[in-house]
Amino acid sequence: MSENKDDAKKTLREWPTQQVTHQPLYITFPEAQNFELKSGLIHLLPLFRGLKNEDPHKFLKEFHVVSSGMKPHAFTKHQINQRAFPFLVQDSANEWLYDLPSGSITSWNELAKLLMEKYFPEAKVSNLPREILGIK
Repeated sequence: MSENKDDAKKTLREWPTQQVTHQPLYITFPEAQNFELKSGLIHLLPLFRGLKNEDPHKFLKEFHVVSSGMKPHAFTKHQINQRAFPFLVQDSANEWLYDLPSGSITSWNELAKLLMEKYFPEAKVSNLPREILGIK
């Protein structure tokens, strides 16, 4: 509570120089020494923006195809996917990812499941037959 009082007393000149504390990331990465994602490989990966017309299934399949070819020794496919994923989401998908609670994702399967729940929810699946029958 004393920090709030101190913040109220700061001058405009003091605000830009204040200490910024960073929150832990939403993804808890497994320990990995000497792990580096090459920027040339990251540029080969597909991007996902979270747009209405984007297919998260197709994105995950394309991501899997490319990421399966970039397996450094001593690292699992899941470790690579987890570390590469934040570079692949943009726009509203990026906002969604950064809004997840700190440390909420501990595995690749959890991350893929959350993406599907967000961008291909069960309600959308149940509406597909109606849209097909209604020729929308």
